[in-house]
Amino acid sequence: MFKDKVVVITGGAQGIGEALSKEFTKLGAHVCIIDQQSNHYFQGDLADGQVIQQFAAKVIEDYGGLDLLINNAAPLFKGLTECSYEEFNLALSVGVTAPFMLTKLFADYFKPGASIINISSTRDRMSQAHSESYSAAKGGISALTRSLAVTLAGKVRVNSISPGWIDTTNTKASPSDDLQHLVHRIGQVEDVVHAVKFLASPEAGFITGEDLTLDGGMSKLMIYHDDAGWTYHP
Repeated sequence: MFKDKVVVITGGAQGIGEALSKEFTKLGAHVCIIDQQSNHYFQGDLADGQVIQQFAAKVIEDYGGLDLLINNAAPLFKGLTECSYEEFNLALSVGVTAPFMLTKLFADYFKPGASIINISSTRDRMSQAHSESYSAAKGGISALTRSLAVTLAGKVRVNSISPGWIDTTNTKASPSDDLQHLVHRIGQVEDVVHAVKFLASPEAGFITGEDLTLDGGMSKLMIYHDDAGWTYHP
């Protein structure tokens, strides 16, 4: 299904992005990643507009177009008391501006049946204290997904995935961690990979402008003091 397809992945050298890169490579796709870390295709900072243009130009020169754009690069995670003006704008640059600009630069080069998948987060709708830069960026990419789906109607399907707790470090979860989820386990990177492959496939051809929440049901449990084993400690 993905053999010889051109797949662009931001933040593709680590975590979820690395797992996606490996999977699509295994399936025979031409994988073009951009990451600040060293990688096989393009090393660069998505907060730099010139770097974004250079990366897009390289993909177009190398392949003439693309089939799938996965905006996965993670924005800075800082909160109200410690996040500076520059750092907040950096988070938005990586998390919202870069996906917008890449879509703009690739707009005339998407192949028939192409798809954009934005990696958002359940933090776009629920938060911990001191997570403002990350949450704002994820809220932005969720809104951008809906808007781009309308603008690119009939040309490119645009969807997002909102992962919850995903283990990217192969860390053994505690029983309490697992039981916070309705499926009684935390998420694995493979869960995100499966969801991305589905949304990018012809089987999802009637889905656009949507967000797929991938959190094992964790955000569906209503929490009250002394309910379901939960105790509030202010």
